[in-house]
Amino acid sequence: MKTKQFIVAFVLFCIGFLAKAQTARIKGIILDKNNNPVEGVNINYQDKGTTTNVNGFYALTIPANQKITLVFTHVSLKKATLKLELKTNEDYEYNFQMSDSEDLLGEVIVTAGNRKRVEGITTIEPAVIRTIPGANAGVENILKSLPGVNSNNELSTQYSVRGGNYDENLVYVNEIEIYRPFLIRSGQQEGLSFTNTDMVQNVDFSAGGFQAKYGDKLSSVLDITYRIPTRYAAALEASFLGGSLTVEGVSKNQKWANITGVRYRDNSLLVNSQETQSNFRPTFTDVQTYLTFTPNTKWQFGFLGNISQNNYNFEPLTRQTNFGTIDEPIALQIFYEGQEKDQYQTLFGAFKTSYNINDNNTLKFIGSVYHTQEQEYFDIFAAYFLGEVDSNIGSETFGDVRFNRGIGTQLNHGRNDLDALIINTEVKGFHKLGENTVEWGIKYTKEDIRDRLVEWEVIDSAGFSINPPRDFPVNDQPYNPYVGPLVPFQSVRATNFTTIDRFSGYAQWSRKSNLGSSEVWYNAGVRMHQWQVSGDDLDGKSQLVFSPRAQFAIKPKWKKDMVFRASGGLYHQPPFYRELRGFDGQVRPNVKAQQSIHFVLGNDFSFKMWDRPFKLVSELYYKDLSDVNTYTLDNVRIRYIADNEAEAYVYGFDMRLNGEFVPGTESWFSFGYLKTEENYQDRGFIARPTDQRLKFGVLFQDYVPNIPSLKMYLNLVYNTGLPGGSPSYADPYDYQLRLRDYRRADVGFQYVLTEKNELRPDGHWLKRFKDLSVGLEIFNLFNNQNAITNTWVRDVYTKTQYGVPNYMTTRVFNLKLTARL
Repeated sequence: MKTKQFIVAFVLFCIGFLAKAQTARIKGIILDKNNNPVEGVNINYQDKGTTTNVNGFYALTIPANQKITLVFTHVSLKKATLKLELKTNEDYEYNFQMSDSEDLLGEVIVTAGNRKRVEGITTIEPAVIRTIPGANAGVENILKSLPGVNSNNELSTQYSVRGGNYDENLVYVNEIEIYRPFLIRSGQQEGLSFTNTDMVQNVDFSAGGFQAKYGDKLSSVLDITYRIPTRYAAALEASFLGGSLTVEGVSKNQKWANITGVRYRDNSLLVNSQETQSNFRPTFTDVQTYLTFTPNTKWQFGFLGNISQNNYNFEPLTRQTNFGTIDEPIALQIFYEGQEKDQYQTLFGAFKTSYNINDNNTLKFIGSVYHTQEQEYFDIFAAYFLGEVDSNIGSETFGDVRFNRGIGTQLNHGRNDLDALIINTEVKGFHKLGENTVEWGIKYTKEDIRDRLVEWEVIDSAGFSINPPRDFPVNDQPYNPYVGPLVPFQSVRATNFTTIDRFSGYAQWSRKSNLGSSEVWYNAGVRMHQWQVSGDDLDGKSQLVFSPRAQFAIKPKWKKDMVFRASGGLYHQPPFYRELRGFDGQVRPNVKAQQSIHFVLGNDFSFKMWDRPFKLVSELYYKDLSDVNTYTLDNVRIRYIADNEAEAYVYGFDMRLNGEFVPGTESWFSFGYLKTEENYQDRGFIARPTDQRLKFGVLFQDYVPNIPSLKMYLNLVYNTGLPGGSPSYADPYDYQLRLRDYRRADVGFQYVLTEKNELRPDGHWLKRFKDLSVGLEIFNLFNNQNAITNTWVRDVYTKTQYGVPNYMTTRVFNLKLTARL
C-alpha cells in the first residue's frame, strides 16, 4: 500500500513539475555607443522585470506564444522598447546598443530554433568552440563530446559517426563542400583543420537521417557558416601549440566586408610527450579569407579562399614501452635510423552569389576549385629488442632490461605522391509557396587525380627474413631450410591517372501545418547521383543512383514542450578516389555506391530546472547497409578492399542533456551506445573497425563565484575500445582483438582581465580590448595511457607474437593568451 501511495505521489509531482506555465526567456548584453557594457538598465514587462549586471548582462522569463512589449530604461540613456513573441521554452539572445535618443527596436518572432529542432540538428555556439580546451581545439574537438561521435585520437581532427568511418562525413563551409587530406596516415601529421574557429558564425550538425539537400554521404553533416563583419575587429591567440590572428572590417558604405585569418600550428609539445623520442620539426600554416560584396538588397557576392602549407619532418630516435604483467614484465626497446619528410600544399577558392528575386524566391550559384599536392617520403630502419625487466624492487637495476629474448629489425620505405584537382559548379533554388517550401539544386563535379604509390616493408626476426602473412611458404629457420623466394613482408606499387565526372541534384518539399491541436512538419525529397570513372587503362561504366528521404515531426499541444521526430530513407555514397583504390593500389573503376537505409526516431524535450533552460535530446537509430566496401583502419589511414562484397548493420541509442548547470553558461552530458557488424562474402558477421560500443562525454563550464574573472572549462570523453588491436595485415575473421578503452580529460583555466572594464577610467589600456585573457590548459589531466594501435613483435624462442601498445600523448601543460578588439 505504501508503495502505491509513493508511486501516486511521485507521478503527481512529475505532472506538477511538467505542468508549469508556458514561458520563454530572453537574455543578452546591453552596450552603450562606445561598445561598453551598461550596468543598471531596467528591463520590464508589466509587473515583472530585471536589471543588467556589471557586465551589461540580463535575463528575463516572459510568457510564450504571445506578443509582449519589453521596456528598457536607464538613468542616463533614453528609453527603448521591443515587441517580441517567443515559442515555449525558447531561449532567445538579444544584444543591442542603447543610445541618447528614444528607440523602437522593432518586432521579433522566433521560429529558427523550432526549424532545427524538427530537423534533428544540433547547434553549437562559436563562443563554446573557442573556449573549450583540447589538443586539437576547434569545431571537431566539440563534436567529439556529442553522442554518436567517436574518436580515439586526440592528435586528429577526424571523427566517426554512428558506426561510419572518416570518409562518410559531409563538411560544408558556406554551402561549399570541404575535402579531407588524401595521404594522411597518422593524426600528428594533420596540423590544422580547415575550419578557422575565429571566423565562424554558426555551426549545425546532424548525426543521421538528414534531408536530401545535404549530399551523398552515409553518416553525418557538419554545416558551418562564416560570419559577415559589421564593424572592425581583431582577434589574437598565442600558445605553446601555435597562434592565430584574425582581422575583420567593413567599408564605409557597408557594401564590402572582409574577414581574414592566419594560423600557425606546431605539434612538438604533444608529440614529444609520446614514448618515441624524436627530432620533430613540423610547420602547419594557413591563410583564409572571406570577402563579401552586397551592392543592394537583391544581390550578394562572396569569395572564400584558403592557402595551407604543411611540412612534417620526423626523425625518430628511440622508444621503450613496458608491458606484460606484474609477475612477468616485458619491455620493448627500439632504436631508429632514418626520417620521414611529408609535405601537403592546398589551394582552395570558391565563389558564391545569391540573388533574391523577392521575399519568396532565391537563386544561388556556387563554384569552387580545390587543388592539393601531397608528398609522403620515408625511410625508417628500426632495431628492436624484446627483453625481460628487472622487477626486484630492491635491485640496483630495478626497471632495466636484464635479458633480451627477442631481436629483430624492420625497414619501411615509402615514396608516395598525389596531385588532385577538384572543380565544382552548382545552382540552387529556394521557393516559398504559401505554407510550402521547395528547394532544389544541380551540381557538376570534375575530379582529376594523379597518384603514385610505392611502399614496402622488410621484417627480419633473429636474422631471418619474414615472409608475407598470406600465400607464401612458412619460413621457420633454423629448424628447417627455406627454399622459397625472398620478398618484402608488405609491398605496394601503383601509378594511377584517374578522372571522375559527376552529376548530382536534389529536390525537396517542406511544409508546416496543424494536425488537430498539434503542430506538424513534413519534409520529403530525393537525390540523384550519376558518375563515371575514366583514365589510363580505365574504362568505367556510367552508374546512376536515386536516394529518396523523408522527415516527420510533431509537437503536441502539451504543457510540457516536446517534439517527436521520425526520419529515414535511402542513402548512397558514390565512391571517392580512396574507395576506388584497393589494397594493391590499383583503381577499380566499377566500384558501386555503398547503400544504407536509415531509420531514426527522436525526442526533443525542453524544460526548466532551477528556473533555467534545459534540453534532453534522445535518438534511436538503425542502419541497414549493402554493397559495403570493407576497409582496414590504421591510425587515421583507411585502406579499402574495393569490391562491394559485404553487408552490414548499425543500431544504437544517443542521448544528450544540455543547459545552464551554471547560470550564464552552457554545459552538457552525453551518452551513446552502438553496435555495428559486417558480413564479408557470407563468412559471417564480425565487428567493423568503428564498433565503438559505449561513449560518455562531458562538456562543463564554470566560474568562481567570488572571482567571476576566473573561469574553468572541462572536456571529458570515455570510449570503449575499438577492434583495432590486430595486425593490419591479419584476416579480421581470425583476429578480433580490441584496443584498450579511451579515457581523456582536458581542463582549462582562464583569467579574464577585461571582466570589469566598465569600472575602469577612460583611457585605461584595458579599455582598448573587448576581451583579454590568459589561460592554462592541461591536456590528459589524469595522464591516462591511451593506445591508438599495436606494434607486433616476435619472440624467436617461444614463437610468440606480442601486441605492444602504441600510446598516445601523456599529460601536457599549455599556456594561452587571447585578445579581442
